[in-house]
Amino acid sequence: MIDMDKTTTLDRVPPGVKAEIIDVTWPGRGFLYRLYQMGLTPGTIVEVIANYGAGPVIIRVRGVETAVGRGIASRIIVKILK
Repeated sequence: MIDMDKTTTLDRVPPGVKAEIIDVTWPGRGFLYRLYQMGLTPGTIVEVIANYGAGPVIIRVRGVETAVGRGIASRIIVKILK
């Protein structure tokens, strides 16, 4: 069961669940710019399409499905939406 009141990382969100990006924990500006290009900015709502526990996390962001590597997804802090 998912605790709706807490934050977690994107790699822990199960398929079919929507979440709001709260923060990104990464020191590099180049990485942050890449996420910006993908539309993954704080305040953005994402829906997890597939998350098999290994390999990339498939998400839908702003109507577009994209794959995010598990290492990157583990650095994206999200809040589960009800």
